[in-house]
Formats: sequence, C-alpha cells, structure tokens
Amino acid sequence: MIRLQINGRALNYEGDPRRRLSDVLRHNYRLTGTKVGCDAGDCGACTVLVDGAAVCACLTPIAQVSERRVETIEGLHPRGPGALQRAFLRHGAAQCGICSPGMVMAAEALLRDTPKPDRSQVETALSGVLCRCTGYQKIIAAVLDVAGSEEETSPKSGKAVGARVERLDGAAKLCGEEAFGADFVPDNALWVRAIRSPYAAARFAFSELSAWAARLGVQVFTAEDVPGRNCIGVIPRFADQPVLAERHVRMVGEAVALVAGPREVVQALDLTTAPINWFQEQSVDLQDAKTNGVKPLHDTRPDNILIAGVVSRGDAQAAFEQAFHQVHGMFETTHVEHAYIEPEAGTAWMEGDVLNIRAATQAPVMDRDDTALFLGMPQEKVRIRPAATGGGFGGKLDMSVQPLLGLVTRLTGRPSVMVFSRAESMQASTKRHPAQMTARLAADAQGKLTGMCFDGDFDTGAYASWGPTVAVRVPVHASGPYQIPNYQAEARAIHTNGPVAGAFRGFGVPQATVLQETLMDQLAVKLGMDRLVFRQLNALQDGQQTVCGQRLQTVGIGACLDALAARWAQANEEVAAFNGQSGRLRRGIGLASCWYGCGNTALPNPSTMRMGLTAEGVLCLHQGAMDIGQGANTVMAQIAADGLGVTVDQFTLIDADTAITPDAGKTSASRQTVVSGQAVLRAAQALRQQILQLVNMGQGAKIEIGPKHVTVSQGAQRRDVALRDLPLGAEGYVLMAEARYDPPTEALDAQGQGAPYAVYGYGAQLAEVEVDLDLGTVKTLRVSAAHDLGRVINPTLAEGQIEGGIAQGLGMALMEEYVPGQTCNLHDYLIPTVGDMPEVVSHLIEVPDPEGPLGAKGLGEHALIPTAPAILNAITHACGAQLTQLPARPDRVLAAIKAAALKAETA
Repeated sequence: MIRLQINGRALNYEGDPRRRLSDVLRHNYRLTGTKVGCDAGDCGACTVLVDGAAVCACLTPIAQVSERRVETIEGLHPRGPGALQRAFLRHGAAQCGICSPGMVMAAEALLRDTPKPDRSQVETALSGVLCRCTGYQKIIAAVLDVAGSEEETSPKSGKAVGARVERLDGAAKLCGEEAFGADFVPDNALWVRAIRSPYAAARFAFSELSAWAARLGVQVFTAEDVPGRNCIGVIPRFADQPVLAERHVRMVGEAVALVAGPREVVQALDLTTAPINWFQEQSVDLQDAKTNGVKPLHDTRPDNILIAGVVSRGDAQAAFEQAFHQVHGMFETTHVEHAYIEPEAGTAWMEGDVLNIRAATQAPVMDRDDTALFLGMPQEKVRIRPAATGGGFGGKLDMSVQPLLGLVTRLTGRPSVMVFSRAESMQASTKRHPAQMTARLAADAQGKLTGMCFDGDFDTGAYASWGPTVAVRVPVHASGPYQIPNYQAEARAIHTNGPVAGAFRGFGVPQATVLQETLMDQLAVKLGMDRLVFRQLNALQDGQQTVCGQRLQTVGIGACLDALAARWAQANEEVAAFNGQSGRLRRGIGLASCWYGCGNTALPNPSTMRMGLTAEGVLCLHQGAMDIGQGANTVMAQIAADGLGVTVDQFTLIDADTAITPDAGKTSASRQTVVSGQAVLRAAQALRQQILQLVNMGQGAKIEIGPKHVTVSQGAQRRDVALRDLPLGAEGYVLMAEARYDPPTEALDAQGQGAPYAVYGYGAQLAEVEVDLDLGTVKTLRVSAAHDLGRVINPTLAEGQIEGGIAQGLGMALMEEYVPGQTCNLHDYLIPTVGDMPEVVSHLIEVPDPEGPLGAKGLGEHALIPTAPAILNAITHACGAQLTQLPARPDRVLAAIKAAALKAETA
C-alpha cells in the first residue's frame, strides 16, 4: 500500500508501484485536469506539483510520491480561478486549453519561490511545457502580471464587438474542468487499439486471428465486420480511404484491425505479435509517382495525379518575352506535423438505438455523415457530441477514432474508449503537404509586375483527404495579393505511399507563398528597388481584378504594408549598424505579404445558427462553430450580443452537438468568423425583431432580459413581456430565431476565372533575424505583423491568433520536419518552445467588408502564411544565403552561405 497526499486528501493506493502518477491521477481518482500529451516528458501537459516542485506526472512512478504532497490543477483553487488563473484569463493566455493546466502549475511553482520573477525566469520555468496555439507571449505576460488590475470584461449592450471580452470557456480550461477527448471514460467500457501496418506498401493476410484474440481475452474486428461502406473521405466524390484496410495497405500506420477488451489487457498488448502475414511491396515517393509507367496506387485512377487546379489569365509567356527583368526559382517543402498537444481520443456509447460518439473534431456534421455510412446506419441514429478540442489546425478535420469506436460499440453494444499514443498520432494523422514548386516572376522597367508562372506538385499521400482543396486553392493564391495581368498557375495533388496529407492552416498556400515571396525579394533587388516599396507599388487596390478576374473592394494589403513602414526604416538602420561591427553574427530583415480567401473555394459554404429564449428567461445560443482554441465561442457570443442588443454574459452557450445544434459547417479555411458570424448576426437581429414586434417598438428600443420576462424601453415608453404567457415552441423556446448564411461565390471556369471567395483577408509581416555564420543557426528576434481583420471582434483573441500563427510559421521555417516511418515523438520532432519565440508586435488593421458580420474578415490561416518567407528573406538579407528547401536547418543555411560566397567570387 502506498500512502498518498493529493490536493490535501489522504489516500491509499494499492496496485503496481511502477504506474505513472499521471495514470493513477486520471484513472483512479478521476483528476483529469492533468493532461497527457506524450507519456515521455516532452510536452509538459501533465505537470503537477510534488512538494511544491513542478514535475512531469507521466515520468513519475507512483511509488516516488509516497507520503509526499501532490497538487493538481483541481486542487489549486477549487472554488474558482485564483489570481494566476485570472491573469491568464485577462491576457488571453489560454486558447485550446490542453496545455493550460501544465502551464499554470509550472508558473505556480515559480511564483511560490519567486513572487516577482523577471521575463528570463518565467521563460526558464515554462520551458518544459509546450504550447502549439498561443506563441507563448500572452502566457509570459500573464505570469508577469499576476497582481495586475482586474478590468471590466462584460461590456454594455451594443458594445461587445471590439471589446477585449475574456474567453467564455477560459475558466474551465484553466481550472482543469474542461473535458477533452480522453477525459470521459464510461464504466464497463471496452478499450480499443488499432493494429497498424509497419509498411508503406504491402499486401497482408490474417492467420489464426480469432484464436489469438481468444487466447488473450480480447475481441478483434476487421474490414469483414464493417456493416456499411468501408470507404471515407472529406470530399465525397474523392472518397478513397478504407477505415480498415481489406487486403492491401498504402501507408505506414494504416489500420488493418481493431482489438477491444479490458483496459489493463489491451494496453499491455504487443500488437506487433498479431498473426498477420505481410507481403511487402515497392513504395512510391513523389518522384516515382510522376514517372510514366508507374502503377497507380488506386486502380480507379489512370495515374497518380488525384487532381490538378489551374488559373490562367492574359498571356504569361508573352509577358516574359517582353519583360525588363525576371527571376525564377524552385522550392521544396517537407511534411509538417500538426503536433497538437492532445492526441486523438474519444468515447462511444449507445443511448437506446442511437450511437453517441464524443471525440475531438473540427467538423461534427461531417463526422456524423461519414460514420453513419461506414456503419450502415441512418444519420439520425448517429450523434456526434464533440469533446473540447486540444488543438486542431486542420488535423482534426479528418476522422480518426470516430468510426473505429462506432464499429466496436455498434457490434458489442458496450461503451468503448480509444486514446492514441503520441507515436500512433504522429503515424496515423494527416500532415501538411510536401511540395516541389517552380515559378517565374517578371516586371517592367518601372517595377510593375507583368507576369508570373507557377507550377507545383503536392504530395497528397496514400489517400485523397484535402488534396483536392489544396490543388484548387493554391493556383488562386500563388500570385500573392498583387496585381499581375498575365498569369499561369497549376498545382497537382499526387498520390504516394507517404502519410495522408490533409488540411494544415492554409491548404497549401503557405508552401506556395514561400516561393512567391522569396522571388518578390529577388526581383526587387534585381530592379534596385526597396523591397517594401516594390510590394507597395504592386499591391492590389480596390477596383482591381485578381488573377481569377474577380474585381475586389475592401482590399487591405496596402494598409498592412503601410503599417510596417516605420519599423522597416528603423530596422534597416539598426541592421546596418550591427553588421558594420563585423563578427560572425549577421542580422537581416525580411518582408512577406499574404492574402487568403475565407471559406470553401467556389463552392457552397453555408452555416446555420439558432438562438432561443425560454419561459424562464434563459437566453440560449446554439453555437455549432467548433471552437478549437481560436475563440469561436466568445466571438459568436459577442456578435450575437450586439445583434440582439444585450450583454455577452446573458447567453447560455449550447455547444456543437449534431442532435441539438444546427450545422455551422467545419472549422477551417478561416471561415467561422465570416460565415457563422454572419449567420449568428442575422439570427440575433431576427430575434430582436420578434421582441420589438411584440411590444410594437422601433429599432432604437432597449431590450433587457430578466427572470421570466423581457423589458423593452424607448424614451418614456416601457413595456414588459411575461414570457410564461407566450406559447412554447417545438424546440422548447417561447421565442426563437434561426438564420442561415452562405457567402456568394462564383464557380471557376476551365481557366480558373470566377469569384472563388466572397471575403479575403490580408496580412504582411516583417521578420528580424540573427544568423551565426559559423554555425548556420538562425534566431528570430522580432516579428512585426500587420493583418487586416475587416472589423476586429475581439483584439485579445486576434492578437493571440497572430502570435500563435507566427509560432507555427517559425517552426515551419526553421525546425519542423516530419520523416515518415521515423518521427514518432515530440523530442525528435521540434516545435517552438517558449525560448524560441521572438517578440511579436501586432498591428490590427480594419478595412471593413460588407459581406462579413459588422465588416469582419477571417484571420486564422493568414497569421501563419507570411512568417516563413519573411524569415527566409531576412536570412538572405543577413548573409546572402538563398534557401531552396525547408526547414532552414543549420546545415542547409551553412551550405547556402557557402554557395552565396562562391557565387559572389565568380561573379
């Protein structure tokens, strides 16, 4: 027996003394505020205090805490947020929330020892906890400002939009109360694991599988047990991925069978011993896939090209023949891992004849529809009840555990639980598309762009996933936010035996922008023009046409570039002075711009929102726009509050649930603020109109909602509406409004001409770096980011999105490189830590767009797109090195420095 002191309670533990402390806390004592992201001490999400010191609970055997004082996030301030948690709320330091308990506990240990730390001490204390969302800046600010003054966070009626409203779900995340995918474990649940392929290409056959399972006391399920269609895909006409492979696997990590049974049995199994005969085949990489005569991965296709997207305007070839100056280049990018701190996890159970699935997702309705098809069930018999999502970035748009859990629960009738390990998550999840790209850019003698050609091959992996979206979106965006009259662009999504490449914050645009924006710098230098002035000269303006022939208004790229001008001039002087001192360190500055269409490309993109008022006076907002950390819960409530004319704190949020919440579409493509925001605004305005009609008052009236009544006043007039006197509707409300919005777009023709998006967002970033000429290392010192949000709904959340996007862009630029079949943990796969992050200065630009709610535009993707090319341009400015491959590892930077020096010698 081991005697424990956990959150002030004396407990006796009987069991294996080697068990992880994190496992005991979560499964024996239901203290699920301690999160598990790696089981290797790499992420720090499981940080707790042992005798006041921060430790990783996943690395601590339970025997080591015998008679010692253990504190978890639940015990820190059990009656509500304490001063530290309040500071996190105030600064917007929690986004998805999966790392927040670990961050809070690490900061708590520091503050007890050092009540007034400096920034360096805070960074050191937090260095063991990874965050993929925030960029760390607001976390550091919160720890430094624990004693800061509390500000009013619930603005008056009509003043919610534009206010720094605290994240509505923030307190639950910071106190360990938020339930993520692995946090809900029903009694008597079967635990499920997948047997996965060790090969990228192979045929296989089972041998004595049933006997093996019976001997171990588990159940096994294969493709033969699938009652419906064993083929899924996020875009129905490209659906090509079996949930369980049948006779042939096309990627490492592809699931071939499921094992279900008691937790202690299933988790202890070595699944590599399962009786499967493998017959390995030759795998196909991107170069192979483009070779004539190579057998296609899929028999239903004539070759390995899944789809090609094309945009053509004017005569690009003639433009190059007549160009005063032109540049050309190529660039290669690699697989990039989403590295969300929460691995995939979920639970399934039956309620009557309805299958309920709770898991992290970005697209609950899509999950329901595909799972129902897979299981051969009517859609209304499948209910997706999303858990909190501990980071997504596009990676949780594709299904993971949902159909697997659904199959086990449907066939056994018992609840089931599945939690991916970090290695399994990295092996089986989608990645950013690797790309091989070439491009040319031409300008006249005055510096005006006259033509561009772009060609890109995007490795979409074994199955389609979001490959079609990438191939179609890239040619639209590869021009950047510039006026280019003659343009030819093509992008192809190509099948290989690599990991499935899906959605990752930008759908291929970040890759294309790396090449396009580095060429912009090269062309400016060739023209002898200042790099910022060159971009300002060519930036799209209101009334001009895009490469798709769409005539735009509310173009904000010029304002973004203008906002960086002062820092650009100052940084140029500072860099020149620093580099004049010689030495092995060189500094440089770089610019990059971006634009991004919000929503689906030239396709329907609707969202529906509902709000209702109960007879008791409870105002409910059915908010189906999944909040994956970006703040949709708070933003939708702010828009709804101003549309209805009440305060934000009057809303009760009804989270996404396919049984009770309308379809708000997927959380991707920076669409939710624009599309769902417009739907919620219209629903709020419709509900307001209903109330005003009841009392026959005009739009200027003030609405107050109280217990069982609504009061409407205008001037001297004041009228009360007794809600219990109103008839009750089918949805349980006495007053209800629902609205749908689908942004107006126009299909693209064969030349890519049309109106693919109703709203575009714009941005520009200025990166300042320091390069070590001897080591090839690059340190990013500062990033100034100007982004046009149309109308800023919540400045704190917007800044957080920018800082988090820059963190991911920095990782893409300098360190992140997923190697299929090798990368399996967060120790070898490097993402930025708190010590890697530069100072970030955000400029929130407002060029309102009438299609957005109250003028708002999207931001999520835009914040990442310019970062990597801005850093690459800064490296070139510092030392002449021109990189052609990401990430810019030290060895690649050194090679590029040497190549630049050799070129200069022979010039």
